[in-house]
Amino acid sequence: MSDRPRRRLSAAERRDELLDAASEVFARSGYHGASLDEIASAAGVSKALIYEHFASKRELHAELVERHASEIFRRLQANAESGATGEERLRGGVDAFLSFVEQHREAWRALFRDAADPEVAEAIAGVRAQAIGVVATLMAADPDRHENPHITPEQRALFLEAQASLLTGATQAIANWWYEHQDVPRSWAVDRVMEFCWLGLERVSEGEVVRR
Repeated sequence: MSDRPRRRLSAAERRDELLDAASEVFARSGYHGASLDEIASAAGVSKALIYEHFASKRELHAELVERHASEIFRRLQANAESGATGEERLRGGVDAFLSFVEQHREAWRALFRDAADPEVAEAIAGVRAQAIGVVATLMAADPDRHENPHITPEQRALFLEAQASLLTGATQAIANWWYEHQDVPRSWAVDRVMEFCWLGLERVSEGEVVRR
């Protein structure tokens, strides 16, 4: 065994280490089931050291949510910009999102298994609102989308926000379902989202509306 002292971690490296440990513990035990003692043990540090970086378990969880959300949005943006058509951009974005879920299944579980809990709902709601905004912006910039001359810019913005909310909700729902069906290929899940979302959006973009 080496007698060399362990390398001293920078503050940023230590925070990353604590976030990695917290992700594992939250996935295993849930938000309320997890304790700072358990997270400290998983990270190989003292609970006092956690308090040097995070004021509470809630703050630690919120930063973990933000960390993973930033990675998801980065993937969404990169893949959505690479498609030549609206359909390709949507498929690329959905595939990018589900690839994150596939590669980080426990992180996904850690983020959303307690989404209804009042202590974490605010952080999750913030991510959802940000996701809706990102998707609405991508939809608004779609050159394939037909403009309806009979609606105002305000009505169009409201419509895009509603459609983006439906898209993100459906994709999150399939990700939660997929966690329980891990034998299903990612491509199959992407196809189901495209059937549900794109086929309807295509008809709407061509001017078709629900008749009352």
